[in-house]
Amino acid sequence: MSRFLVFILLLFCYSVCETSYAQTQPGQKLVILYTNDLHSRVSGFPSGNQHPDTCYSKADTLGGFARIATLVKEEKLQNADNVLVLDAGDFLMGTFFAMLEESTGFQLSLMKKMGYDAVTLGNHEFDFGPQTLANIIAQSADNGYVPSLVASNLIFSKKDTADDALEVLFDQKILNTSLIIEKNGLRLGIFGILGRVATGNAPQTHPVKFKDPVKTAQKYVRYLKENEKVDMVICLSHSGITLDEKGYWSGEDVLLATKVPGIDLIISGHTHILLEKPLIVNGTHIVLAGCYGAGVGRYEVGWENGRISHLDARVIPVTNAVPKDTLIRYLIAEQEQVITEQILKPCNLLDSTLVAETSFPLICNLDTLLEESNLGLLISDALWHYVNSNDHPGTDISLFPAGLISDNILPGKTGEQTVVDIFRIIPQGYGKDNIPGYPLARVYVTGHELKGLMEILYLAPSLSRDNYIYTGGIRATFNPERGLLRKITSIEVGNPEKGFMPVDFSKKNKKLYSITADSYVLGFVSIIKKLSKHLIVITLKDEQGEPIRSIDDAIIDADTEEPGIQEVKEWMALVWFLQQQPDINGNGISDIPIYYSTGNPGLRRE
Repeated sequence: MSRFLVFILLLFCYSVCETSYAQTQPGQKLVILYTNDLHSRVSGFPSGNQHPDTCYSKADTLGGFARIATLVKEEKLQNADNVLVLDAGDFLMGTFFAMLEESTGFQLSLMKKMGYDAVTLGNHEFDFGPQTLANIIAQSADNGYVPSLVASNLIFSKKDTADDALEVLFDQKILNTSLIIEKNGLRLGIFGILGRVATGNAPQTHPVKFKDPVKTAQKYVRYLKENEKVDMVICLSHSGITLDEKGYWSGEDVLLATKVPGIDLIISGHTHILLEKPLIVNGTHIVLAGCYGAGVGRYEVGWENGRISHLDARVIPVTNAVPKDTLIRYLIAEQEQVITEQILKPCNLLDSTLVAETSFPLICNLDTLLEESNLGLLISDALWHYVNSNDHPGTDISLFPAGLISDNILPGKTGEQTVVDIFRIIPQGYGKDNIPGYPLARVYVTGHELKGLMEILYLAPSLSRDNYIYTGGIRATFNPERGLLRKITSIEVGNPEKGFMPVDFSKKNKKLYSITADSYVLGFVSIIKKLSKHLIVITLKDEQGEPIRSIDDAIIDADTEEPGIQEVKEWMALVWFLQQQPDINGNGISDIPIYYSTGNPGLRRE
């Protein structure tokens, strides 16, 4: 063999050894930090809802991006480039911070500064539709800082232009169908899934549709392994897991792991479950970190000679014991001031305004005791009392869905509840006045139509627990043994103070009954005819009995003296109602009455 060939052979061997060194040296590891369902809890939240966690907070709090940033920074100081930071969606919606995102792009930019590498989309990112989501992402990118965004199962319309701006972000590589990230010699393939239940909870996604999660996952696992030759496949899945009736883990991400071999790690979201240790299904590790940033998941793997070993997994509590990163804390304080100026001051409120105090928890749990929720009762009562006290001619009935309740009211150490605490209960929606929250509207129906509506409300929770409706000013009885759309046996309207009057729901009764609810709920009522295949026909009317053209025509105007419509949001009505409650202990703060310590369902079995 010539000296030249020997030299080439030695050079080749050296090159192979050099390129594989990172994979063969012992002790190599990767630390994955992960969150899910942050819901814009940028400033954190009180551990017992005592006080908002602003830069001057005195209370015990959980979460907060400044603390998460500290955990990320500490991990990177210890492990250099061996740290990957990921989020499994629903990073938006839940606090006032989300309401200025379209104009500021603050949160995604902040997450990039904190060290996030990749983020997927959850259903709440679509709450204002694909155009607004595109605007939020584009504004964040214009700021110069945005994590890599990955969403693998979106389908864009070829005819409707309403999703074009979002599709353009894929062309610009701001949004991606999959990602390749290299960390210290390990080649990582990442894709993102929005699950079936989550998409069902996202009514504003139109015209965007979604591919089957399992088929999408199979496609990207095959692509990442065969084409990109990745060492590890990570799925950011906003789908979730649940406990079945027998106490076993089930749900979409369990199905995903079962049906799609080859996924090394599923970072799950949507169901807000905290897994202290991974759930292992078909060789795939599934992890969740709870919600709201109260915990940061830490998942550590090692590898040697191309083989991955799972070393450690836990969830780190994000409490007062974690110091706040100075820069992130400063940026949050600046944005809080913007929120105060643009949202709260126009409503004559401040984030620290004390609204009420409570000695007991008010809770809505979609999985247990939904019908007996005292929080649902409180909100529906608040809507009823607000309209009857502030807007002539008042309302007979108020409706509020369980699916729009985003947090609970907990007494904590002091029982104090601020404007920020109350807003977190009902943060969703938007009107036309740039103030967050769905606006309240009032419509009129006949007794016969009201009976049809109650039949639908009886059936709706069987499709989704989100559909359970809390009511004010009405009570009804049902008989489950009766036939379809014949379950409701009696209806009464009124209130406990003045009594209830029976409703004649025969077709001959032309009396009108007023219903107040948010525009989202009434929009659903307006299409019951279509959904029921014309079995139930409800025509929403104005006070004179004339059919309304759209829900916009029924929006309640809080001040007819001012030009335009001064919208009333549900959270505003709840703040007002709580402020009207008596100060029982004489400390100058309204107390939530003990009446609300238990629930009182408006629909009862006869």
